[in-house]
Amino acid sequence: MNTVLDEAARIKYQDPGTVRTILSNTKTIAMVGLSPKSERPSHFVATYLQYEGYRVIPVNPMAKEVLGEKSYPDLLSVPDKIDMVNVFRHPDECPEIAQQAVEIGAKTLWLQLRVVSLEAARIAEEAGLNVIMDRCVKIEHGRYNGSLHWVGMNTEIITARRGRRYF
Repeated sequence: MNTVLDEAARIKYQDPGTVRTILSNTKTIAMVGLSPKSERPSHFVATYLQYEGYRVIPVNPMAKEVLGEKSYPDLLSVPDKIDMVNVFRHPDECPEIAQQAVEIGAKTLWLQLRVVSLEAARIAEEAGLNVIMDRCVKIEHGRYNGSLHWVGMNTEIITARRGRRYF
């Protein structure tokens, strides 16, 4: 897969086993930067994740509600337990978001495609969070539940057997 990470960082922050475990254990996702505009990638990803059964909580100070869920200005304002913090923001904003993810007791910090912040990763890892970086949660979900190849994507999984759903 195309990534901006070097080999060592790719092994550390894009491990397939870790990705599968996170996706199968996650129920509630706080999506930082979720846009109410349907043409934005964050909106498309959130719609897909809701359809797949995840609860997606928008974190966007400019929105009141997105996809039927109340939007919050920051992670510290979210009253619910969060399993994953999924970030659609500029890398410069990620260390503060990582610190908030630690404070709310999230289990995972997931930085979307082209969102790379080693400082945010360090903050999250030191607090015991899983970190995935420069990967799209929607694409990874599709890869491991066996549906990504339906739309012509290379899943990097070679097999003659029917795909096994991991979650």
